[in-house]
Amino acid sequence: MKTFLKILLTAVAVIVLANILQGVAVTGYLSAIIVAAVIALLNMFVRPLLIFFTLPATLVTFGLFIFVINAIIIMLADKLVDGFAVDNFWWALLFSILLSIFRSALFSLLKDDKKQLDKL
Repeated sequence: MKTFLKILLTAVAVIVLANILQGVAVTGYLSAIIVAAVIALLNMFVRPLLIFFTLPATLVTFGLFIFVINAIIIMLADKLVDGFAVDNFWWALLFSILLSIFRSALFSLLKDDKKQLDKL
C-alpha cells in the first residue's frame, strides 16, 4: 500500500513539474502514473548498475555524477513511455533534480502522518 501511495505521489510530482517546465510534457494522468512506475522500476534495477559502472566518475566528482545518472534514468523513461517527453539532457537533469526535491517533500509528509498515527 505504501509503495502504491509513493507511486501516486510521484505521479503528482511529474504532473506538476510537466506543467512548470517547458521541456517536459506528459499527456495525462495515466501517463504520469506509468512514468512514476517506470522511474521506480528503473531506479530499482538500472540505477544500481549505472552507479556501479560509473563509480570512478562518481568518486572523482564527489558524488555529483549521480545527477547525471538520474538524468539518464529520466531519459530512459522518456524512451519507454509514449505519453512522456523530455526535450534534451538538460531538461532531464533539471527535471530529475526538481523531482527529487518534490518527492522528498511529499514523502516526508507520509512519515509525519505515520508519527501522528502512532501517537493516537
